[in-house]
Amino acid sequence: MISKDLIFFLHSTLILGFFLIFLTFTTMSSLMHKNSTRRINKLTHHLTVATRRKVCVVIGAGSGIGATVAKRFAKAGMVACLCRRSDEQGLQKSIQEIQANGGTAYGFLLNAIETDSIEKLIDKIETEIGEIHVAVYNLGAQIGNRSLEATSLKTFEIGWRLGCMGLYRLAKCVTPYMVQRGTGTVLVTSATSAMRGNKGQHSHAAAMGGRRMLCQTLNDELASKGVHICHIVVDGIVDAPDTVGKMLGPKVFKILRETRGAKDGLIRPLDVAETYFHLANQHRSTWTFECDIRSYIDTAWWNRKNNPPIALTKE
Repeated sequence: MISKDLIFFLHSTLILGFFLIFLTFTTMSSLMHKNSTRRINKLTHHLTVATRRKVCVVIGAGSGIGATVAKRFAKAGMVACLCRRSDEQGLQKSIQEIQANGGTAYGFLLNAIETDSIEKLIDKIETEIGEIHVAVYNLGAQIGNRSLEATSLKTFEIGWRLGCMGLYRLAKCVTPYMVQRGTGTVLVTSATSAMRGNKGQHSHAAAMGGRRMLCQTLNDELASKGVHICHIVVDGIVDAPDTVGKMLGPKVFKILRETRGAKDGLIRPLDVAETYFHLANQHRSTWTFECDIRSYIDTAWWNRKNNPPIALTKE
C-alpha cells in the first residue's frame, strides 16, 4: 500500500514539473518574440533606408536658375524641395510642372533671414521626406548700384545675411547628415562680385566675397569627409524674370530678351541646370570646386575694365 507521504511527494513533483515546463515554454516564447521583434524592426529599418528617395533642396527657387535646377534633378528621379521667400502662386506652378512630368516635388515659403527658418526646414525634410543628397544655395543679394552714402547699415546687413550668413546656416545643419552618410553635394550660386568689387556694389561685393571664402573653408573641412562643395560664379546676365527682370523692369527686360537673348547672349537657366546636374554627379576623383558661367559674347570679369554693359537698376 502506497503511503500518503509518497503520494504527496509524487503529486508535488508532478506539479513542479508542469510548472517548470510552463516556465520554460513562456521564457522561450518571450525570447522568440523579442528576437522576432528585433528582426522585424531591423528589416523595417533597412527597407525604410532602401526605399527613402534622395532629395535635392533648392533655397532660392525662383523662376530662373533655382526652379529650373530643381526640375532637372526631379527629372533624374530625385525628390525636389523648392524654397522661396514669396510668390506662392509661382512656387505652386513650378511644383505642378515637375509633377506633370512624373516627378515628385514639395514647396516651402522660406524667409531665410528669420531665426531657425533654415534649420527647421532641413530637419523637416530629413525627418519627413527623405535624405538630402544635394543642397543648392541660390539666394541672391543684389540691390542694384548704390553709393556708399545711399547704402544704409540695414541694407548692408540684409545683404550679408542673405549672401553669406544663410549659406553658413545651411551648411551648419545639412552637412552633418551628409558627413554621416559619407556623401553629399552643396552647390552655391555666386556672382561676379565674389571675384571683384565695383563702385556701387558695397553690400553685394561684401556678401558674395564672404560667400566665396566660406565655400573655400567648407571645402577644406568637408571634402575629405565625402561632401562636395562647389562655388559657381555666374558672370553675366541671366534670362531670369524674377531677378534681372524685376530689377530692369518689364520693358527693358523684354528688349534685352529680343536682342541679346535672340543671339544666345543671355545665360539660359535650362543650360545652367545641366551644368549643376553635371557638377553634382562628378566622380570624387575629379571634383570641381569653382567654375564660372557666361555667355560666349560676354567679356570675362578679369578682362572687363568697367561694370557689366547693362546696369542693374530699376526702370
